[in-house]
Amino acid sequence: MIIKIIAVLFFLATIVQLGYWLFIFSRLAFFKEKEEAIGDSSDQPPVSIIICARNEAENLKKNLPHIINQNYRSFEIIVVNDASTDDTEKIILDFRNKSQILSLVNVGKKMLPGKKGALKKGIEAARFDILLLTDADCRPASTNWLNRMQSSFRPGKEIVLGFGPYDKEKSLLNTFIRFESLNTAIHYLSFSFVGLSYMGVGRNLAYRKSLYQRIGGFDRHAHIASGDDDLFINEATDGDNTTVSLHPEAWVYSTPKRSWRGYYYQKSRHLTTGSKYKLLHVLLLAGIPASLITHYVCGLLLVTHPEWVSFTILNYTVRMVVVSIMYAVILKRFHEHILIPWIPFLDVLLVFYYLLFSPILLIGSKQRKWK
Repeated sequence: MIIKIIAVLFFLATIVQLGYWLFIFSRLAFFKEKEEAIGDSSDQPPVSIIICARNEAENLKKNLPHIINQNYRSFEIIVVNDASTDDTEKIILDFRNKSQILSLVNVGKKMLPGKKGALKKGIEAARFDILLLTDADCRPASTNWLNRMQSSFRPGKEIVLGFGPYDKEKSLLNTFIRFESLNTAIHYLSFSFVGLSYMGVGRNLAYRKSLYQRIGGFDRHAHIASGDDDLFINEATDGDNTTVSLHPEAWVYSTPKRSWRGYYYQKSRHLTTGSKYKLLHVLLLAGIPASLITHYVCGLLLVTHPEWVSFTILNYTVRMVVVSIMYAVILKRFHEHILIPWIPFLDVLLVFYYLLFSPILLIGSKQRKWK
C-alpha cells in the first residue's frame, strides 16, 4: 500500500513539474522580443540611476566608468554611501569631480534596516521619474544598457524587470551560481509573462518614482531588512504595469561569490522575503521545489522495487526530456551554452539547494544586514 502511495506522489509530482515547464516556463523559452532600434536623443526621457554602496571602494573604481559612459542624452547617477568605513566616499567624490552627472548622498542615522534606508535616500534625491537601480559590484553589458531598459517603458508600463547574469569562472560553485541565478530568472520572468509578476532583482531593475510614491515606498515592509526589490515589486505590480527587457545589451553582470560560505550567507539574506509574498505567489512558488523534491525522492524509493522500475524510468525520462529542451533553449538565449550538457546533474543539485534553504524559504531569517 505504501509503495502505491509513493508511486502516486511520484506521478503527481512529475505532472506538476511538466505543468510548470510546459505552461509557464515555456513562455520565456519561446518569447520573441521585438527587435526595436533604440531611440534617438530626442526620444529619451531623463533617468535617475541609483547605486547604494557600503564599503564598495574597489567595485566603484571598476564599475562606475561603465555607468558614467552610457550612450544616453540626459541622466544622473546617484551613489548613496551607506556608512562605509573604507574609501567609498573618497572614490565617489573623485568621480564626481570628473563628471557632473554624478552626485553623492551620505546616509546619516540609519532609519531602516538593510539596504532600504540607503535606497530611500537615493530615491528621495532623484530628480527624474524613471529610476534605474543597480549595485556597486555590477557593470552594464554595454553602453546601451540605460537606453534599452528605458525604452521598455511603453504606455501603461511602470516597472521593467531586467536580467543580471554572473561572470563566468572555472569552479563548481561558479557553475552552480550561474545555473541557480538563471533558474531564478526563469521563474520571475516567466511568471511575469503570464501576468503574475512577483519580484525583480536589484542588480537590474527600473520603475517610476511616481509609482514608488503612490504605494508608499517601502513603508509596508520597512521592518524587514531585505525586500527592497522583491517585496516592493510584489506590492507594486498589478500584472499589467510590468514588463521585461531581455536584450543582451540590457544585461548587468555581477561578480559571484567565491566561497560556499559566502554564497550561503548571500542566498540566506535574499531568500528571507519569500514567505512574505502574496498568498497566490507563495503557493505557486512553493509548488516548484516541493514537486521537484517529491519527484526525485519518490523516484529513488520506487527504483528499489523491481515492479516499479519501468514506470519510474518512463516518468523520469519524459520530464527530463521536456526540462532539458526548455533549459537548452533558455541557456542559449542567455549565452550559457556551456551548461547544457550539465542539465541533468545541475537539476539534481537544485534538489539539495532547495532542501538546504527550505527552512528559510518557509519561515524566513532574522538577518538584518545587507553588507
